[in-house]
Amino acid sequence: MTAFTPRTLDTLRIADDDLRAALEGRRHLLFDGGMGTMLQAAGLEAGALPELLNLSEPDAITAVHAAYVAAGSEVVTTNTFGANAHKLGDAATVEEIFDAAVRCARASGARYVAGDIGPLGALMRPMGTLSFDEAYNLFAQQVRAAATAGVDLFVIETMTDLAEIRAAVLAAKENSDLPIFATMTFEEDGRTFLGTSPEVAAITLDALGADVVGINCSLGPAELRPLAARMLAVTEKPVMVQANAGLPHVEDGRTVYDIDPTAYAAAVRGMVDDGVGIIGGCCGTNPNYIRLLTDIVRDRTPQQRSMEPAFTVTSAQRAVVLPCAEQRIAVIGERINPTGKKRLQAALRAGDLDYVVGQGISQQEQGADILDVNVGMPELDEVVLLPRVCEQLQASTVLPLQIDSTDPAAIEAAVRRYAGSAIINSVNGKRESLDTILPIAAHYGANVIGLTLDEDGIPETAEARVAIARRIVNEAARYGIGPERILIDCLVMTASTNQQQALGILRAVSACREQLGVKCALGVSNISFGLPARELMNATFLAAAFGAGLDAPIMNPGSARYMDVVRSFRVLNAEDEGSAAYIERYAGWGDPYKVPIAGGDAAAAGTATGGGAPALDEGGDPIRCLILSGRKGEMKAATEQLLATTDPLELINSRFIPALDEVGVLFDQGTYFLPQLMASAEAARVGFDTIRAHMPAGSIAGKGPICLATVKGDIHDIGKNIVKMLLDNYGYTVFDLGRDVDPQEILDTVRARGVRLVGLSALMTTTVKSMEETIALLHAEAPDVKVLVGGAVLTPEYAAQIGADFYAKDAAEAARIAEEVFEA
Repeated sequence: MTAFTPRTLDTLRIADDDLRAALEGRRHLLFDGGMGTMLQAAGLEAGALPELLNLSEPDAITAVHAAYVAAGSEVVTTNTFGANAHKLGDAATVEEIFDAAVRCARASGARYVAGDIGPLGALMRPMGTLSFDEAYNLFAQQVRAAATAGVDLFVIETMTDLAEIRAAVLAAKENSDLPIFATMTFEEDGRTFLGTSPEVAAITLDALGADVVGINCSLGPAELRPLAARMLAVTEKPVMVQANAGLPHVEDGRTVYDIDPTAYAAAVRGMVDDGVGIIGGCCGTNPNYIRLLTDIVRDRTPQQRSMEPAFTVTSAQRAVVLPCAEQRIAVIGERINPTGKKRLQAALRAGDLDYVVGQGISQQEQGADILDVNVGMPELDEVVLLPRVCEQLQASTVLPLQIDSTDPAAIEAAVRRYAGSAIINSVNGKRESLDTILPIAAHYGANVIGLTLDEDGIPETAEARVAIARRIVNEAARYGIGPERILIDCLVMTASTNQQQALGILRAVSACREQLGVKCALGVSNISFGLPARELMNATFLAAAFGAGLDAPIMNPGSARYMDVVRSFRVLNAEDEGSAAYIERYAGWGDPYKVPIAGGDAAAAGTATGGGAPALDEGGDPIRCLILSGRKGEMKAATEQLLATTDPLELINSRFIPALDEVGVLFDQGTYFLPQLMASAEAARVGFDTIRAHMPAGSIAGKGPICLATVKGDIHDIGKNIVKMLLDNYGYTVFDLGRDVDPQEILDTVRARGVRLVGLSALMTTTVKSMEETIALLHAEAPDVKVLVGGAVLTPEYAAQIGADFYAKDAAEAARIAEEVFEA
């Protein structure tokens, strides 16, 4: 068990009072601008690892830092963006790079030196192969090296994966006592590469313990201003923005950006007016930009702001927000719990996680807002299994998770690796529970469910339940966990044996909300145990509980009757604005109590027809259903069943391809995010493989050969790897040449493999020239080959300038372009 140490500004090693004032939001702080921009201007060949220049060209690196200091930067950022063991390989040690980089920065005369930590350059599980623990260890090595070298703070920047930045922030928290500035990079749609919104990023990083949260890179300051405003609305921590100088293009063979210093400063001034407290520059900026920013923050204090408190739980793609000032409903799906569920028990014993994930997907489709995840069985190792199940669920659903276990070690293992702010289910009034669970919640930024039981068991009266709830709230406050992070569960007892307590439980819910300022949860179905017509009793109790103030029912969203109550109450509490969702769902609804049913079982009719979530396969197509929901575990059997009556090619063309096209549309609309896109493609791949296994070899040809490579001098390949996975699943033969690939090797592969489409990736502005050279070589020596390009520094206009045939902003677009090329 990780020992908990409270982390506040008082426990941090802060360089001076001015830096503390900035961390408290009482003072502005000015960072530097782009490093690559300055290296290019100086004529230095940064190559694949610009961090090596700290060793080979220390005076040049110091000169860059000194230019920013002269322009007014208080903080300079070490030239260590990619200085991790994964990227450095044998070129140098992490410790050598950070030691040299900090010496270069200190020699500039900067007031503060920030140890720069960027992405690792590898995709994390479940989409990639890098585990959370491996990522953590790589970041921890950087943190220790930077702290030893003498940095004043850490800036963890340009992150797109919430799991990766979580690992980095934890590494900084657990291996140093220095302030942590954590920023993510967002696309034009307002989300990161993997679908995280500014609100989710700010809420999660704030709860985890970052001292400053914010945004850097990707877009210009005008485009980032509304994204920064969304962060300002959900966190009281200082917000930091380092924007790009607009979009890049090529002039005279050099990469330049389209926003000049004056326009840049004008846009940044607007962000400062909104409340952004810490500013600087990213790609394309130089000391001329920073000099103008100095004038913006001189003799000015950050704009004071306030936020409305709320109970908030997040996944990497979604935030469920229950404002403290009003009642909003969040349904917690209860189906992933082996108690009384033989099929789920068998799946867990067999390691059949596809079935478990299917339960999560079903509940999402049926209207759950949060998923409770419990895998507790005596013969299973929960410490290993619970994090695995949570990881797989995060790959296939967008819902936040509630980590449910009686084993504190299993809770910590899962919460530590969870990409978001989870709920821990649960803590209770027992001293042992309070001392064990609350430190875990505090350290990892989790919310908690507090059960109103203690060493004497479950009290009979509402007053005694409230007393235990008050004890939990007071204890949580000692760990920095406010009432806005607590759900109190007053513990429903069955009406068949505890009839006098039913209304008392509802009184306890009302009292907890009114007296303690907490939200409340209840396990609804317990009320009817031992009684007939259980759904009728449960639905009635659910409605009564909503009236008493229940916020988060723990229930089966697959029950149409329960969800009818939820949707109806969302009209009554004004959550469903204008009753729009209610009207859309029930406008043509047939009241089950008015429909004649054989045997007179009106209650059964209510369950079967009463407003349940529409099935994905309404048209009777199980393939569409499985692809859209990403259920690969069920795909093999469904495909085999259809092969008995359907021609394989007809099955592919009439079912698989239209479903994949529909997934692409949902991705473009922002309804699906990258994890869901990949899960759908994985499900389709299982179906394709099943079809191939039933056909003679060679009877179903692959779609064609494609070559992918990250260009010479560039070692970033996350985007390329995602494109490869998607194209593989779409049936293409992909030759992945890896990173830092020489143009001649790409041409040789084209000739040897009969490649018709080449995909090139570049992340660094300094390597776009290499991309241009590769394109020129391919067009000259293999004129029939088409070249597709992508990467963070590219735009459609930029791609056209360097001679590319196609530009893809993401993997889904790359797949569409491939289809266009091979159908031509």
